[in-house]
Amino acid sequence: MAEANGNDMFLKTLQENTKKCIFAALLKNIIIMQKKGNKYGTHRVIEPKGVLPQPANKIDNNMDEIWDNEILIDVQTLNVDSASFTDIKTRAGGDHEKIKEIMFDIVAKQGKHRNPWTGSGGMLLGTVEKIGDALKGKINLKEGDKIATLVSLSLTPLRIDKIKEIRDEIDQVDIEGKAILFESGIYAKIPDDMPETLALSALDVAGAPAQTAKLCKPGDIVLIIGAGGKSGMLCCYEAKKRVGVTGKVIGMCHSQKSTERLEKLGFCDAVFAGNAHDPVGMMEKISELTNGEMADVTINNVNVPDTEMTTILCTKDTGVVYFFSMATNFTKAALGAEGVGSDVTMIVGNGYTRGHAEITLQLLRESKELWDIFTELYA
Repeated sequence: MAEANGNDMFLKTLQENTKKCIFAALLKNIIIMQKKGNKYGTHRVIEPKGVLPQPANKIDNNMDEIWDNEILIDVQTLNVDSASFTDIKTRAGGDHEKIKEIMFDIVAKQGKHRNPWTGSGGMLLGTVEKIGDALKGKINLKEGDKIATLVSLSLTPLRIDKIKEIRDEIDQVDIEGKAILFESGIYAKIPDDMPETLALSALDVAGAPAQTAKLCKPGDIVLIIGAGGKSGMLCCYEAKKRVGVTGKVIGMCHSQKSTERLEKLGFCDAVFAGNAHDPVGMMEKISELTNGEMADVTINNVNVPDTEMTTILCTKDTGVVYFFSMATNFTKAALGAEGVGSDVTMIVGNGYTRGHAEITLQLLRESKELWDIFTELYA
């Protein structure tokens, strides 16, 4: 009889423990369901509610746990966009400790690195640390992959634990920290056939040469403003490929050093050092170089403000202007074009166009001149 009672007690205890385990499992599933994130990352927005992460004033950068459709990245390098870094460096007077203070402050206040004065961010290089359950097996990524994010830091949840090194000549900052890539976020795996920093520098501006490929056609006169910089050199090479022998590529550089560098590359039919803040003077120069025809396509790659009217005046009335520069004030551009009676088509510098990462990396592979100069300057 005692043995029977003991068996009953054992079975009762087993049943109760089983119920507890089932309940715990159900509760765990409910918690996982509650952590289902929005494709565009709106679940990370703190304020104001109802907006996307990029225009949000503050987003959640808690990295202790991730939502089911997020990718956690162990960050190695921030490639701050040129307009943003130039602005931060100027405000810091070039002092690296002050640059660090500004960057830490930006992330502390916003949960992301969106420059409050330019509104722009950059992108990052890091290693995939964890992939949300909803994405596992659905994306071409695994933990341990080295990637460059191709979405702006101005919308990327970011935590900076330590700033290790600032390479202000190439706008790169090595850090210890974490970041989140949303389900909608695009990325590129770092290729095996080139140094990481070389790939990162090119991918940072991948939208520019890819858009150039779409805009330029045989016989066009193409003007590249800021032609001696990272995006400018890529655009010059791509533009020359597209316009052919019947077209013309003109490179406007800021300094004599970048002018000489671009001349040696041989991508342009004409190269000169000019002041993009002098719209009338630059218009006269382009008129001289084009026999009064002006540019069919003008691509603005500068990292400073107030170059909108130079871009517009150098372009023929039926031409196309592509503002890749994040320092562009689109109100000034729109009202300025109206003020001078210009009917140019103006395109906002979307940093993404289909296949832009592959196109840009291929440019480095097919041009020894580009590979060598990017290696010298950025790798």
